[in-house]
Amino acid sequence: MATYAIGDLQGCYSALLKLLATIQFNPQTDHLWFAGDLVSRGTESLATLRLVKQLCEQQVATTVLGNHDISLIASFYGIRKPHKSLQSLVAAPDYAELVQWLRRQPLLHYDPAKQTVLVHAGIAPQWDLPTAIRCAVEVEGELKQRDPTAWLAQIYGDLPDVWNDPFASDLDRQRFSMNVLTRMRYCHSDGRLDFHEKNHPSQVTDPSLKPWFDYAERQALGTRVIFGHWSTLGYYVSPEVVALDTGCVWNGKLTAFCLETEQHVSVCCAE
Repeated sequence: MATYAIGDLQGCYSALLKLLATIQFNPQTDHLWFAGDLVSRGTESLATLRLVKQLCEQQVATTVLGNHDISLIASFYGIRKPHKSLQSLVAAPDYAELVQWLRRQPLLHYDPAKQTVLVHAGIAPQWDLPTAIRCAVEVEGELKQRDPTAWLAQIYGDLPDVWNDPFASDLDRQRFSMNVLTRMRYCHSDGRLDFHEKNHPSQVTDPSLKPWFDYAERQALGTRVIFGHWSTLGYYVSPEVVALDTGCVWNGKLTAFCLETEQHVSVCCAE
């Protein structure tokens, strides 16, 4: 039995099929973890979302939500304009069904037996594991409400950019949590989130910026974190984190990491 964590798909259905064939995925014994951003930018978002939904409903896969998945949900409720790559998905007869399924997926998945957390972007350096889980569950509850339109209209924005306990409002806490889980890459030395720098750490010139997982005062989680979202970082492994966004949609690769063997497999997406 193997558990494979897979990086950002972003509508690269053909690459996903190629990767599943390469790892010889067996739904009878194996399980897939998707790191979010299932859709957008790629040309096959509809087929990708249908397949991931099917795998999750068969209980052979788990996915978390990424920022592009949230944007798709927001566009369904008229809050955002859908990405131009999503035209076939928006026109599909099962569009509403797919979005309703998507907005009920988690922002964080924790497997205590594997001592591993799966998120799209990361865990706030100020959070311990119970806080991370609590903040994710709170945002998930808002997404699952009967009509999340009003909430979605207020959740976008870069502020607050630092953890406060308590926050001025529940919405401030939820916006911060959403940004951490789906958008974060870097933190300033004072703990503020940065949403502008996207380059590889070796190319960053601001000495106050550190990857969230290298923040000096980061809380010990007692668990490993697997994440995507950061294509310029690429495949990166340490005892604390595994980064899996290897730029599939940018003619890069799609990568799967086996939790049991610590080995990874990548397929080229341009072929």
